[in-house]
Amino acid sequence: MMGVPVDSGAPDRLYTLTGGRSSAGTKGFDLATVIAARAEPLPGMPSEHVRILRLCRRPIAVLELASRLALPVGVVRVLLADLLNAQHISAHAPTTAAELLPPSDMLRKVLRALHNL
Repeated sequence: MMGVPVDSGAPDRLYTLTGGRSSAGTKGFDLATVIAARAEPLPGMPSEHVRILRLCRRPIAVLELASRLALPVGVVRVLLADLLNAQHISAHAPTTAAELLPPSDMLRKVLRALHNL
């Protein structure tokens, strides 16, 4: 008799991966948050943590990481929270366009100076 193929996204498997948790328990990870490994995988580490650390040897966004792991983003966020709490990864929030702009008072001064030319 043929067995039913195991679906990597089966709900019971995902429940086991996260220990039943449905949120990261921290402020969360934006889809564009860049993750980088701070350590090599340790013996006895859960296999998904090992996979994440290997994929994060080079900085990678949460969304791309979830895609490469073929796991839902919510599950990846929970696993990343575990690794962040253990200081195995670093997480860097994406820079917004507003953060790249100079302060508004400086822009006003430049505009005034241009008008005075």
